Amino acid sequence: MSLVLTLIGNAATALSAAHAETASAALPGAQSPVWLAPGLACDIAFDAPEGESSASHVRKLRALFAGVAIDLAVQPITDRRKKLLVADMDSTIIGQECIDELADHFGIGPRIAAITERAMRGEIDFEPALRERVGLLRGLPLAALEEVYRDRITETPGGRALIATMRAHGATCALVSGGFTFFTERVSAAVGFDSHQANQLVFRDGVLTGEVTDPILGRQAKIEALVALRTQLGLSAAETMAVGDGANDLGMIAEAGLGVAFHAKPVVAEAAGARIDHGDLTALLYLQGYRQSEISA
Repeated sequence: MSLVLTLIGNAATALSAAHAETASAALPGAQSPVWLAPGLACDIAFDAPEGESSASHVRKLRALFAGVAIDLAVQPITDRRKKLLVADMDSTIIGQECIDELADHFGIGPRIAAITERAMRGEIDFEPALRERVGLLRGLPLAALEEVYRDRITETPGGRALIATMRAHGATCALVSGGFTFFTERVSAAVGFDSHQANQLVFRDGVLTGEVTDPILGRQAKIEALVALRTQLGLSAAETMAVGDGANDLGMIAEAGLGVAFHAKPVVAEAAGARIDHGDLTALLYLQGYRQSEISA
């Protein structure tokens, strides 16, 4: 089977020729490295013996690079450039969990953050955890949401380049969040997504009622969103990519042709086909074989 290893450095750790040489020596039939971005990313194609999985090579390479802050992934050479990206928002496309920021504004940050953390680790179900947290925000005015978005929400580096580049090459990019449409609408427009989906908060007289409109968009809804978009676009599973960080992203990550855990909780990082622990969101372009010269600003 023809596979490709992608090695990806980051702002703190340059990827060197020595890294590429070390990896090549551990791979059967390794070809010469192809540098996608000097000092940052390279591909090494190799031939895996029958019966050897991508995961087995990843385990071997992770052991080889233990303690080195670079990212790596192994995947089939075919269908690398994806035609559909479905992305989580909180702690993926943006650097925060919106509900935690709202709670902090409301003065109950630690109380809600603890529930969020347990839900993202998969220790409690997402849907009841969301209802419980939203209930605690009852009485928060709409103006507070505007203030949180303006003053507290920051985009993850590389997000705009990821979306602009994929869309420039014909891909569809959807933001599918277990958060709230108040934020996905704004983030989607700013980053450049084709569409967005999330949960709808209920307001009355300009303040939160502590309720969220049914049905809750959680783990299963994210899977359904990916499948619906894939079907609508007439794509195969191999032509799709999903990225997220929390337990409610596990389903869509498993459903996608390439599921990526981005700076993710351990349960997600262990389950995903690929993981980015150190780089920014442009790493998802290098996973697809894009060269630095092809990346849109």
